[in-house]
Amino acid sequence: MKAILCRQYCGPDELDYAELPDPVAGPGEAVIAIKAAALNFFDILMIQGKYQIKPPFPFSPGAEVAGVIESVGEGVTDLKPGDRVAASCGHNGAREKIALPAASIVKIPDNLDYDRAAGIFIIYGTALHALEDRASPKPGETLAVLGAAGGTGLAACELGKLMGLKVIACASSDEKLEFAKQHGAELGLNYAKEDLKEGLKKLTGGKGVDIIFDPVGGSYAEAALRSIAWEGRFLVIGFAAGDIPKMPLNLALLKGCDIRGVFWGAWTRINPEKNRANLDKLVKWAAEGKISSHVDRTFPLAQTADALKVLAGRQAMGKVILHP
Repeated sequence: MKAILCRQYCGPDELDYAELPDPVAGPGEAVIAIKAAALNFFDILMIQGKYQIKPPFPFSPGAEVAGVIESVGEGVTDLKPGDRVAASCGHNGAREKIALPAASIVKIPDNLDYDRAAGIFIIYGTALHALEDRASPKPGETLAVLGAAGGTGLAACELGKLMGLKVIACASSDEKLEFAKQHGAELGLNYAKEDLKEGLKKLTGGKGVDIIFDPVGGSYAEAALRSIAWEGRFLVIGFAAGDIPKMPLNLALLKGCDIRGVFWGAWTRINPEKNRANLDKLVKWAAEGKISSHVDRTFPLAQTADALKVLAGRQAMGKVILHP
């Protein structure tokens, strides 16, 4: 089978398009013939050795896949060849086939296409866990989403609206804001043109934002925290801007607010049953059109480097998908 391999820490152009033996399903496993593999911003960090998870070499980027069950191993009774499925695999998605534990694989309905199915788990799983389990949301509260047109930001806009929150999209262009408003945001703030702290204060009538969803980090994080309401919740999702901010803790004291970490990957390992229920719910919502799982663009497997550069340049509005 064909695979994109990271043989040493490198940039997108140094990845290797190579041939590997087909995987074999071990006990409790199933082999998926991959029809679509979703990329995320952290794939760039992973191949550069800058991510907290460091798979052994050689590995493939791509943490989410959708496709068809090709074979099952001993003891697998709830999957069979031909089933349409999707899974979160952590890495090794940028290849034609993958063997995964059957317990991690979710069946998808016939009316959900592979591209959209591949892009559900990480961005919506993260956003749902952040908003449902970490944010303590109350209907009618304000939710400011930084990087609102990116994958995770867009998911937070859609899920925030579904939960009855008033969503404020924050992004670096009017085009991105308009896109976020098509996906659940009620208000928009262009932080390339307007001061983030003052803008959020103004949009909330001086009260400040109840919940801040921040997958961006960098210089925007502190500005957003300074706009938070009394007893607000600041959700640390990730650091797409590259720099990990060092927050002045006196702000947490003065605002009576919480800074809450959101590490979906670790949470899924600690709470596998709750995560499985979340994923089943998200697949159902996607099939019903309640969430868009919007695909920005697709690339053939051989052009994985180009796909990663789109993410690195923060050009994508929604998901970037590979077709093995």
